[in-house]
Amino acid sequence: MGVKFLRQRPVLNYIADFMCRDILLIIECDGATHKLDGAEEKDRRRDKNLEDVGFTILRFDDSMVINHLTTTLGIIETTV
Repeated sequence: MGVKFLRQRPVLNYIADFMCRDILLIIECDGATHKLDGAEEKDRRRDKNLEDVGFTILRFDDSMVINHLTTTLGIIETTV
C-alpha cells in the first residue's frame, strides 16, 4: 500500500508496537499482560491520549494476529 510502519516507536509517553506517521496509524498487538487487572483502563487512557493528537489506534489480540493474519491484514487495509 506504499506506507511505512516503524516498529517499537516512541510517541508521546508511550511505545507504539507499530506506527505509521504518514497516515497517523498505530497498531497494537496485545498479549497476556493486557488482560491483567487495570490494564484495560490503562489502554483506554493511552488510546484516548493518542487519538487526541490525531492517531487512529487498532488493537489486535496476539492470537488474532498469529492465527488469522490474513483477516488482520484485511482489517488494517480497510482502515488505511
